[in-house]
Amino acid sequence: MPSKLSATEILDRARTGMTTAGRVFGEPIERDGVTVVPVAVIRGGGGAGAGSGTPADSDQVEGEGSGAGFGFSARPAGVYVIRNGDVLWRPALNVNQIIAGGQILGVVALLVAGSVLRRRHR
Repeated sequence: MPSKLSATEILDRARTGMTTAGRVFGEPIERDGVTVVPVAVIRGGGGAGAGSGTPADSDQVEGEGSGAGFGFSARPAGVYVIRNGDVLWRPALNVNQIIAGGQILGVVALLVAGSVLRRRHR
């Protein structure tokens, strides 16, 4: 059976996990005199718990409580490329974001075209 952790311990573990440099910068990769350092964007959040009940020295010990939790997400941001003492930043290409932007642009173009055509037919 897993041991119970306090809300403070859970939040401390979440904070430590989200701020570790290894979670943001991956292990450097070196090939043919070129070093590549992968970089990620980390986002996270956490919550705490609460409880209520009668004091422990009471004849009737009753109470209830709720737990805590956290979560985080990571996505690639790009890589640093180190070659001959020069450092270059190469951002990651987010194809989903490009597609979403294109779809939004297409919808706006259709709405504008429809508005222009309606004005011409009046």
